[in-house]
Amino acid sequence: MSNPYILVLYYSHKGNTAKMAQEVARGIEMVPNIEARVRTVPAISAKTEMIEPGVPEDGPPYATIDDLKNCAGLAMGSPTRFGNMASALKYFLDGTGALWQSGALIDKPACCFTSTASLHGGQETTVLSMQLPLLHHGMIILGVPYSETNLFTTTAGGTPYGASHMAGINSDQPLAESEKIICRTMGKRLASVAKLVGVGVGEKKH
Repeated sequence: MSNPYILVLYYSHKGNTAKMAQEVARGIEMVPNIEARVRTVPAISAKTEMIEPGVPEDGPPYATIDDLKNCAGLAMGSPTRFGNMASALKYFLDGTGALWQSGALIDKPACCFTSTASLHGGQETTVLSMQLPLLHHGMIILGVPYSETNLFTTTAGGTPYGASHMAGINSDQPLAESEKIICRTMGKRLASVAKLVGVGVGEKKH
């Protein structure tokens, strides 16, 4: 029987959130007997005739509803859009009504991460906005505790609500070492709590 997995679900436009997702996945896989499953979502367009190919040209596959349904926990990431998550990720979440009705995600742990152009460009509000639909799904929301001392010293990203990254106005700033560590700490904590909670895969909760 395969190991349980944490779904690392993200949308990335410039690649910064994708890099964060990889660091979160590294943290998850520090915990024995649990795996990281990294998945993305396609971009959306106001021009309805434009659609993304069924399989990405590179990078991880697109997430399916079953990826979410059967996960032991969820790490979700997005760049900020005016203090909120990107529409592509919101669109995916808007299609999870059947999971809400079945209670498939109740009591599974979750955390969120984001990348912004500036230090005060919506890091905290974006993470908090991403948590709202997960609360409606009955998930257990995790942040980053201050036992992670990089939260005290970082001059880039990192919040107690979730990992973050300051990408710069041109989205070309590499992840700082403190940002990487905070991402890994969050992933490791998520995987550890998932093992403690031990919610059955695909199980209906109510």
